[in-house]
Amino acid sequence: MNTRHFSLAQYRQEWFGNVRADTLSGLVVAMALIPEAIAFSIIAGVDPKVGLFASFSIAVIISFVGGRPGMISAATAATAVLMTPLVAGHGLEYLLAATVLAGIIQVIFGLLKLGALMRFVSRSVMTGFVNALAILIFMAQLPELTDVTWMTYVLVAGALAIIYLLPRVTSVVPSPLVAIIVITALTMIFHFDVRNVGDMGELPDAFPVFHLPMVPLTLETLVIILPYSLAVAVVGLLESLMTAQLIDDLTDTRSNRNQECAGQGIANFFTGFIGGMAGCAMIGQSMINVKSGGRGRLSTFIAGFVLLILVVVLDRWVRQIPMPALVAVMIMVSIGTFSWSSIKNLKDHPRSSSAVMLSVVAVVVATHNLAIGVLVGVLLSGIFFAWKIAQLFGVRSELSKDGTARTYYVEGQLFFASVEDFNAAFDFREALEKVVIDVSHAHIWDISSVGALDMVVMKFRREGADVDIVGLNEASATIVDRLAVHDKPDALEEFMKEGH
Repeated sequence: MNTRHFSLAQYRQEWFGNVRADTLSGLVVAMALIPEAIAFSIIAGVDPKVGLFASFSIAVIISFVGGRPGMISAATAATAVLMTPLVAGHGLEYLLAATVLAGIIQVIFGLLKLGALMRFVSRSVMTGFVNALAILIFMAQLPELTDVTWMTYVLVAGALAIIYLLPRVTSVVPSPLVAIIVITALTMIFHFDVRNVGDMGELPDAFPVFHLPMVPLTLETLVIILPYSLAVAVVGLLESLMTAQLIDDLTDTRSNRNQECAGQGIANFFTGFIGGMAGCAMIGQSMINVKSGGRGRLSTFIAGFVLLILVVVLDRWVRQIPMPALVAVMIMVSIGTFSWSSIKNLKDHPRSSSAVMLSVVAVVVATHNLAIGVLVGVLLSGIFFAWKIAQLFGVRSELSKDGTARTYYVEGQLFFASVEDFNAAFDFREALEKVVIDVSHAHIWDISSVGALDMVVMKFRREGADVDIVGLNEASATIVDRLAVHDKPDALEEFMKEGH
């Protein structure tokens, strides 16, 4: 399993091994977080400060307790949209209580080591996940590019030029940070008519304080918030673990998935007590961080800490940041996130892999729900895998010289998908005294295959043949001994009573 074990020396390195680049990349991410957090607050139906405080809190806490250095976690659309009905029906306080409970659930998942379930997510699902997110990130910028002044397009183009051309000259400072500063300065100097951060919503005027969710501590409250908390916990961890896997691949490093599960839970738990909403890892901001040179925990901490300072202390200046600059940064993220090679590989990769990837993209883009898309992908991957394995199954037979006995040689994996072929391989009308079923080159996996084996043995015995099963490996013998009924007393009589 792709995971890390805790080491104090490694932990110290994750904090201070890349200070300069982590600090600069954290500044870029902090500015990119502001409009996102405000937008997600609007989606959830709460005040912008709920999303902004959540982004600050989650980023800072996860920098200490998370399992994936350099990954950015904050308030997200994936969790915000799940909370919308709860806020509409019961109000903000119930959202805060649900956030606390979601954190507890995620910590439990981490303690149960459920992060290991990521091994069942195939490469095709990961590629589909990444491509779908890239499309969603780009689509999210379209409202800022429609019904706007022509200067908006000029500034977006200018920002993109800086982002892509500056690295050819120097990489001392992240080009997205330079783009934001230059476009902001030009807008303030020449008073360009474009939307800015201040147009997104009101920024908080004070630092967050401890706030106990004002909900009745009753079973009724638990019944109300539990479904939302469970959904947020699962979706949040799914998106976080998928993003962690992507950052692992980009940086050629490893993350601790179970620690990340628990870390996300701790972050959400405490965030609920300062008036913040639940969140998880953000692939867009994580990509900004990595592409700007961020690799360590310090980058995540800087992103959260500077975000709070920006919106509370430097809010007068932050309001002036033009949206075209931030839109350009997110377009860069969208272009960089999309796996362009996956398009070329469609003609080379197996059709099943391509079908899984395209299905994930289609479902996520259609529903805007990452969890549904990934679950569809995992399900399709499982179905295609089972079908492929079932095709490797076969049964051949040999008749003895005297014509009274036949040996059936079973080869491959006997499970629910190969049971039909297994049953069809036997001729029960053949007059035989003895039948040997040789499974030396087979493996029996589940109750369906044991049931099929029972059925074959019983049918031969019903016709008067003596049946022996030989060659069971240890694992197959264990499941057959535990579940099979063909050697139980009166098994044949019961079989006949059932009308076989």
